[in-house]
Amino acid sequence: MALCLSVMLKAAMGLLESLGAVSATEVLLVAAAFCLVSVVLQWLQQQQPVPSGLRRPPGPRGYPVLGNVLELRKDTHLALTRLSRRYGDVMQVRIGTRPVLVLSGLDTIRQALVKQGEDFMGRPDLHSFHYISNGQSLAFSPDSGEVWKARRKLAQSALKSFSVAPSPTSSSSCLLEEHVSQEAEYLVSKFLQLMEEKKRFEPYRYLVVSVANVICAMCFGKRYEHEDQELLNLVDLGSEFGEVAAGGHPADFIPALRYLPSRTMAVFKDINRRFNNFVQKIVQEHYRTFDKEHIRDITDSLIGHCQEKSGGEDAHVQLSDEKIIHIVNDLFGAGFDTVTTGLSWSLMYVALYPDVQKKIHEELDRVIGRERRPRLSDRGMLPYTESFILEMFRHSSFVPFTIPHSTTKATVLNGYYIPKDTCVFINQWQVNHDEKLWKDPSAFRPERFLTPTGTEVSKTESEKVLSFGLGKRRCLGEVIGRWEIFLFLTTMLQQLHFSLRPGEPVDITPQYGLTMKYKKCEAFQIQQRFPMKSSP
Repeated sequence: MALCLSVMLKAAMGLLESLGAVSATEVLLVAAAFCLVSVVLQWLQQQQPVPSGLRRPPGPRGYPVLGNVLELRKDTHLALTRLSRRYGDVMQVRIGTRPVLVLSGLDTIRQALVKQGEDFMGRPDLHSFHYISNGQSLAFSPDSGEVWKARRKLAQSALKSFSVAPSPTSSSSCLLEEHVSQEAEYLVSKFLQLMEEKKRFEPYRYLVVSVANVICAMCFGKRYEHEDQELLNLVDLGSEFGEVAAGGHPADFIPALRYLPSRTMAVFKDINRRFNNFVQKIVQEHYRTFDKEHIRDITDSLIGHCQEKSGGEDAHVQLSDEKIIHIVNDLFGAGFDTVTTGLSWSLMYVALYPDVQKKIHEELDRVIGRERRPRLSDRGMLPYTESFILEMFRHSSFVPFTIPHSTTKATVLNGYYIPKDTCVFINQWQVNHDEKLWKDPSAFRPERFLTPTGTEVSKTESEKVLSFGLGKRRCLGEVIGRWEIFLFLTTMLQQLHFSLRPGEPVDITPQYGLTMKYKKCEAFQIQQRFPMKSSP
């Protein structure tokens, strides 16, 4: 209690000073009130009856108000993995005043999200989620009923339609190939230019613009020049969202704080407002120029559906203008940061492991050659490259947790009683580094995903990797994201060789966040492998 009061005293002092109130008595009273309320709430939670024969999940004791925050404040994925070794795959911690169920172990996570998927498919009603797409986001919304399911299915259909549809303007077999090939060629030329100018550079800043452009082409039917300020503003918004969200929002876990001023929450609200305004402007322009005989992109597809389904059995999927904006927001977010971060880690790994890069080069030369660009249809013939991508996802585990889940009803998991509306964390990092699943998990070794003959990817091994979640809340953009990473990476490695400047220190320790990135690195070097002929 003394430690809790000390921490709360400092926090309250800073808050009250910002409001012009500096009375030490007031500060102490606020801190003491917070602690008292927390103790009472925790006591009430412990008094809730548990059905006969069942137990509450085990977990570490925490402090009033703070819960286990002090144990989890740094590298949360590692801290929770350490605790899971002690308390098991079903464990409960407290973050602030909120109990949080933490699931580890592949079998346990599959049991919860797949076999008991309906029980664990909710989202917690976190305060910050209300400001993402005005609380109507498919990815973050607590809603998981029939209307939500129908709209998610519609969003998936629209995303697929404008990915695999044949390209009318190029030799690429589908629109996604066309968009990615265009952006990948830009990246190759830009990297070669930087090489000639002998400039130090960090690939991420160029990757993020190209990935954003692919999503803009699919969602908005528009490709921007890389110096276009509108595109750069959009990229900045995505980066700001990741930075602010990664810091967490105390009001999500200490409800009393939502009534107090917060600079971080104010910034978070502003970022979401600006992004909504950006998409709203584009949707309104699409309405003005909409032609049902010429559907240009995902936004047009959703508008067309909105105009067609005005009644009848599909009325429950009816979309308002606002919901179109929210779906486009989700589709943009589904592939933006994940693809960029995955590509960034991929380039770092090939630079760190020259022997691995050499094997990818040899496979690309043997299967594709130099006369054409890689295509999605090549994936099955490039098992080592596919294994490399899987190992990149596993080793970096740059998405350490899924978006939090929530129980939709009281349920039982591994003999433990889980009340309705329990917030659930899925520790993907633990699964991807579990010594029970992987031999020498700290080693980067793509071969672990190949069959004994080395000619195919092992389906059994590949399905152990968690990066996009599982079950009914699995990431909306998973398939498209995997396709993009494959096409971008193979197009770049077909033509370029990546390395790091000798003698320069490189730190690839992941920086904890919604997606974990390595520290900024400007030690990359590029070499052109051979002059590339244009595809016919």
